[in-house]
Amino acid sequence: MSDAETIAVYDKRAQDYADRFSPLKEDRHLTAFIEKLPAASPVLDLGCGPGNAAARLADAGFTVDAWDAAPGMVAMTARHNGVTARLAQFDDLDATRHYGGIWANFSLLHAPRAAFPCHIAAISKALRPGGVFHIGMKTGTDADRDGLGRAYTYYSIAELEDALLQTGFTVISQHTGQDAGFAGTVDPWVILLAEKPSA
Repeated sequence: MSDAETIAVYDKRAQDYADRFSPLKEDRHLTAFIEKLPAASPVLDLGCGPGNAAARLADAGFTVDAWDAAPGMVAMTARHNGVTARLAQFDDLDATRHYGGIWANFSLLHAPRAAFPCHIAAISKALRPGGVFHIGMKTGTDADRDGLGRAYTYYSIAELEDALLQTGFTVISQHTGQDAGFAGTVDPWVILLAEKPSA
């Protein structure tokens, strides 16, 4: 995420965001992700927010890197035991076959459409064979800003599945729904869990 206005919103309102989404309720999608992770593998929370998912992953025994572009979010995440928090953006991901899993829960929706294929390719490259990738996105078309000024790019489910398939992933589960987000609007979403080939 490189949009300065979006980063500023998350930085300025980091505590408000944490209050809205913390404590983390039992999340069946995070549980499913954990159950698919290769044992004792490092995990990346890409766009970690206040670090709730990263903390749970650490509690489950994984080595966790947590990245966010907003300094306020990184400061909150760094308070969690067992989590290495870093101020970083999607473009900074340059690892090769390092992670057993990458969790990108409603973070990549802030990336520009033109950059999205490169981000998915970098995620695939960073995963070990057999690694798993969780992506949560709001669904729709085009791009816009919400009432808080955050930039969004929307995709159809078919577009997202095609982007994953083109990068060598196998989609192993799909869940859809709609919820009120931080800006107060009720938006449709999709969560996909994908796996990288084991060889």
